[in-house]
Amino acid sequence: MQASTVDTPTTGHNGTIFVAIELSQKTWLVTLHSPDRDRMSRHKLEGGAHVGLLELIEKVRSRAAEKLGSVPRVVSCYEAGYDGFWLHRLLEAAGILNFVFDPASIAVEQRSRRTKTDRIDGELLLRTLMAYLRGEPRVVRIVRVPSVTQEDARRASRERDRLVKEQTAHTNRIKALLRLRGMAAGNPRRRDWLSWLARQRDWQGQPLPPQLLAEVTREHARLMLMRDQLAALEEAQAQALAVPAQTAERQDLLQRLKALGPAFTATLTNEVFYKDFRNRREVAAYCGLTPSPWQSGGIDREQGISKAGNPRARLKAIELAWLWLRHQADSGLSRWFHTRTENAGKRARRIAIVALARKLIVALWRYLTTGLVPAGATMKA
Repeated sequence: MQASTVDTPTTGHNGTIFVAIELSQKTWLVTLHSPDRDRMSRHKLEGGAHVGLLELIEKVRSRAAEKLGSVPRVVSCYEAGYDGFWLHRLLEAAGILNFVFDPASIAVEQRSRRTKTDRIDGELLLRTLMAYLRGEPRVVRIVRVPSVTQEDARRASRERDRLVKEQTAHTNRIKALLRLRGMAAGNPRRRDWLSWLARQRDWQGQPLPPQLLAEVTREHARLMLMRDQLAALEEAQAQALAVPAQTAERQDLLQRLKALGPAFTATLTNEVFYKDFRNRREVAAYCGLTPSPWQSGGIDREQGISKAGNPRARLKAIELAWLWLRHQADSGLSRWFHTRTENAGKRARRIAIVALARKLIVALWRYLTTGLVPAGATMKA
């Protein structure tokens, strides 16, 4: 058996040009099927050459129009990834119907050594696009493209998460360097910390060696830069000048609940609740908190959560679940957790907290869409 290279039939697709774009930083491979020809054609472009892409599509459209007597429509697709959604907006502005595919939802061969090239991937994308337009169920998942304003609003929360990680890394590095001399680190995040460090001595009564002191000083300077940028970012978030009206309203509703602060509400609204979900299953699936059963014949076991959704949303949901237990101890969800883990160990509590995170994220979605406050939840004054 070999990988099929037979051209896809065009039955039911007459008058449509199908375009699949395999993106990379160096090159773009455009796999194209036109109704005036019975085979696929492939065209290689330089990475980011959107002008050449539009010229190629227009050239094929003009050639097909001359042969068919009417201008065919153009449908394109590409996989969500490094390039984001700017290409989708460009194609839509050019009058081309475009779809952004979830790469993990495209069916591939299950061989132990699967052949993978841009040529094969482009053909697979094109066949998947045709199958989707034929109406085949569950052939691929389509990414919901956010608006430019929604996409820009999430930058602040994502930058804050990255700055917090860098701040923690610099703090841990300073403590590790001082540990080499057996010295206490104190609180490196204080601005007068270097003055405090100058008075410290090791077990021999000696100060830090000059090279080690210079490295710690530079590390502390980078740490202070992270703290300055965090403060500026939080001040800009407090003003919230460029936040969409719907996002600002949902942030305000979430902050009325005890245990939810500005950082959590900004992340949840920009990463999760800017979307319009149809049911609770979509909410949990987007956060990757749905179960993954393995059932076949007599085999029936649970593999844990899927982790197939937004990792930032899943992380914040689990963090919020722990905070919810502390600040909303009398709520129905907290009582449910304590009942389930009354005599359980630490591992069982870590498993149960994921289930609580799923229930909590669904409860917050209901609260934002219907106004139903989670059972027993305490509101802020």
